[in-house]
Amino acid sequence: MPLSLAQGVLESLRIGVGFLWTAAWAIIMGLTITSLVQVYVSKERMARVLGDDDLGALTKATVFGAASSGCSFGAVAIGKGLFKKGAHAVNVLAFMFASTNLIVELGLMILILLGWEFLVAELLGGVILIAVMALIVHVTLPENLFDQVRDELNQRDQDHGVTEDPTCGMEGKDEYSLVTDGGETLKFCSAGCMETYEQEAASSGGWRDELLSWGGWYKVGNQYHKEWSMIWKDVIAGFLVAGFVIVFVPQWVWNVLFLQGDGLLVSAENAIMGVTIAVISFVGSMGNVPFAVALWGGGISFAGVIAFVYADLITIPVLNVYRKYYGWKVMLYILGVFFVTMAFTGFLMEELFDVLGIVPDLAGGQTATEQEYFELNYTFYLNIIAFALSGFLLYVYRRGLGAPGQYRDPVCGMRTDDSGPSVIHDGDTYYFCSKACKRSFETNPPAFSHKHPEISEGGATQSHDHH
Repeated sequence: MPLSLAQGVLESLRIGVGFLWTAAWAIIMGLTITSLVQVYVSKERMARVLGDDDLGALTKATVFGAASSGCSFGAVAIGKGLFKKGAHAVNVLAFMFASTNLIVELGLMILILLGWEFLVAELLGGVILIAVMALIVHVTLPENLFDQVRDELNQRDQDHGVTEDPTCGMEGKDEYSLVTDGGETLKFCSAGCMETYEQEAASSGGWRDELLSWGGWYKVGNQYHKEWSMIWKDVIAGFLVAGFVIVFVPQWVWNVLFLQGDGLLVSAENAIMGVTIAVISFVGSMGNVPFAVALWGGGISFAGVIAFVYADLITIPVLNVYRKYYGWKVMLYILGVFFVTMAFTGFLMEELFDVLGIVPDLAGGQTATEQEYFELNYTFYLNIIAFALSGFLLYVYRRGLGAPGQYRDPVCGMRTDDSGPSVIHDGDTYYFCSKACKRSFETNPPAFSHKHPEISEGGATQSHDHH
């Protein structure tokens, strides 16, 4: 019996939110691990290491990427920063691929929503993909093209006064700038990144000492908050889109787009179509895993689903960023290289798994509509633990426990020192993390001036007293 529109929408939401509930603990645990790695694994010397055109540098680029964060746009911005500083084109592409496909949180999500076979294909295929891509780039790379683009990029950023955020590689903004002891002016993309830099400059001792102090946990909380702020839209969009695709896209659409049956031709066509759909789907980073579940449920082959999951670095919005950074020629070159390697690796994984006899059987599982999502099972308990961990990290971040600076921005609650923007109101001086917070305060001082600007040592705000 066909569903009414209202029933269809409710069922789509049930499936989308159900997927999100199923994978929530994995995303939170993954982001926590990523945050710990980001805070405690040094990124210095990275670009110098990645300047070499050899297997060692390629391996390091892959490992650095896997230990990095999972936002497609973030990966591209960091890639640009590495490229500008002299990293080889192959290593930049490998870094970007690894940081969107070989990261902990994505692996956990694939394992839960799609199964271990897909996880093995993602990891093994990811390594093969990077190797194939390196080979293609070596054979086809117009060497002087990238050198020329690097010079133009450096020149353009210099002319426009663009400076990279030293912590994340995104574009720095004037309102988040500080002068180092050496007299150098650094610009950051956000208050969070500026704070990360200040913490790194102030931190002492190894990571064990750090994790026994509030300051150490504050850094992790700050990084965790940054990670979430980069990917939450992608994640929510991906889960909701998947629910609607599963309920509303009729089977004949999949049958028209993807050849059915067995054989090399079917695998190849499915892999090519998988990448094509990824390019036009606009769903990036971790949001494309639930979408992949919808494709798998639609009867698309293993090759097509794997190729689709690989392809979040060539969605239309990301391609547009390449065009802005590097120009049309390089954008089309990156699209071509990634498209071919992603489709080829998806195809190769299916053939390999076929030989090994481990291609998963779609008929064996329940469909998304048949599944119950909200039950008292291990997912429920893992989610409770994960939400508690997430709450702890965000609490430490919001309260500024152990953060640098003895003042609290009355607008956003972040810790700050006396070097930022400030306002005197009713005889008290208030310090702000950014000009935006200062403007909010000036628009409506009574809304914020009840919060005392200074912080006592215990992490709590001092009581407000006028003399």
